[in-house]
Amino acid sequence: MPLEKMTEVCVRVRGAVEAIHSCPYQTVLYLAGGASQLLGWLLSVPGASNTVLEALVPYSRISMIQLLAKIPSQFCSQQTAEDMALLAYNRALKLSKPGSPVVGVGFTGSLATTRSKLGEHRFYMSTRTADRLWISGVTLTKGLHTREEEDRVSSQLLLKAIAKACKVPATSIPDFSESVVTEECEKQFNEEQELEQLINGQIGFKIYPFSSDIPAERKIILPGSFNPLHEGHLKLMEVASRVCGDGYPCFELSAVNADKPPLSVSQIKDRVKQFEKVGKTVIISNQPFFYKKAELFPGSAFVIGADTAVRLINPKYYDGDYKKMLKILLGCKETGCTFVVAGRNVDGVFKVLDDIDVPEELKDMFISIPSEQFRMDISSTELRKRSGM
Repeated sequence: MPLEKMTEVCVRVRGAVEAIHSCPYQTVLYLAGGASQLLGWLLSVPGASNTVLEALVPYSRISMIQLLAKIPSQFCSQQTAEDMALLAYNRALKLSKPGSPVVGVGFTGSLATTRSKLGEHRFYMSTRTADRLWISGVTLTKGLHTREEEDRVSSQLLLKAIAKACKVPATSIPDFSESVVTEECEKQFNEEQELEQLINGQIGFKIYPFSSDIPAERKIILPGSFNPLHEGHLKLMEVASRVCGDGYPCFELSAVNADKPPLSVSQIKDRVKQFEKVGKTVIISNQPFFYKKAELFPGSAFVIGADTAVRLINPKYYDGDYKKMLKILLGCKETGCTFVVAGRNVDGVFKVLDDIDVPEELKDMFISIPSEQFRMDISSTELRKRSGM
């Protein structure tokens, strides 16, 4: 490429990257077999930390298998790119600030190399957001470009795709129509479809950021069924947030239950409306167990009652195995999670954290809410009984 043309493209690329860094979207990228120049462009322009949460290059066969948790029928294929984008999207959900829109990016290519290839020079790329899946397959004219040039083409086309997913313009990036054959498809998702994907385990969680609180990386999470949401829940979150200090308050409802059928989409939407009315952020997840919640929300503080704390450390719920209980909760500890414990009635007796025999290895995971700061014995179950629900 002539120097003048290269300089012009660099200016256009920088403009697109600056636009991406200025938007609210955050992204995780999984790239294999090409588009390597894209990472340099994204990371070399100021503001990269606003956008890039993580970038991974699973280049070897084993690395790709470990990422996908399966052996793909083809490593360079539309399905593999789609799977990579979905994994990147779920990873971005974990790493992003609550309420920030995220993009998962997947790319897999088979470009020019040191040996002559029998097959076509091609690549597939995919982006996944909350409401959209986009996939494109690109075939390059064989022998027309060097490896470096093919990598530049793939990098520029993927940059355009990311810009589109982030809803920022990138029309200045060349299309390379003279040397590229492209096929693409797009799927749009509405709220009901997204919740169905959550219930089925395709996506990890969905955040409804109704709160005006400033997002923080650390979450203060109050899990529950919220059937109904009541004043005790709101007061407990208020007190727990003061006890924890920095953090973003979130209520969390699991659509999947350990011993009951999953909630329906309509049930989830009805419960979400409660939080919209009071202006509080709620997360819908598909993990009923705390050790799974800890993996989904690393570094979070979980707000629980003393009754839940008692069950949490009871070997009965770990097949009667004390060592298993200890191992699982130490795993939660390794994620950086803590438990903020409020007093509750346990077998008819009001108990606080100091009344619970927490194993020595786990004590620094548990933080007490003093009973003089919070005490409310009413539960959602009792409220439903009183109202005849």
